[in-house]
Amino acid sequence: QVQLVESGGGLVQAGGSLRLACAASGRTFSNYGMGWFRQAPGKEREFVATISGRGARTYYADSVKGRFTISRDNAKNTLYLQMHSLKPEDTAVYYCAARTLYGSLSTQRDDYTYWGQGTQVTVSS
Repeated sequence: QVQLVESGGGLVQAGGSLRLACAASGRTFSNYGMGWFRQAPGKEREFVATISGRGARTYYADSVKGRFTISRDNAKNTLYLQMHSLKPEDTAVYYCAARTLYGSLSTQRDDYTYWGQGTQVTVSS
C-alpha cells in the first residue's frame, strides 16, 4: 500500500505558474505508475497527466499539453506537476494517484488504486 499527500496548490492569476508535489510513503515508489487528475465543481474527475514508474514515459490531456509537465524523483518518493500559463478553466482540486502497473500509462481513473486527498488550485481571471 502507498500513501499519497499533495501540496503546492493555491490562488494564482491567469498566466501564472504553480508546482504541485505529491509525497508518497509506503512501498517502493518506482513500482508505481503515477497520474494527476483534477475535478472542478460540478464536473467529473478528469485525467491530466501520467508518468511511468521510472519516468521514461509521459502522456498529457490535450487541454494541458505544452503548459503542464509531469515528473518524478524516485529518490525523494515525490511526484510533481509543473503548471505554466494557467487559465481560469484550470481551477479544480488536483489529485495524484498511483497504479501498480508501473510500466504502462493510463488515463483511466479506475486503473489507479491509491489516491491523495487533493489540493485546490484556483486561477483568477
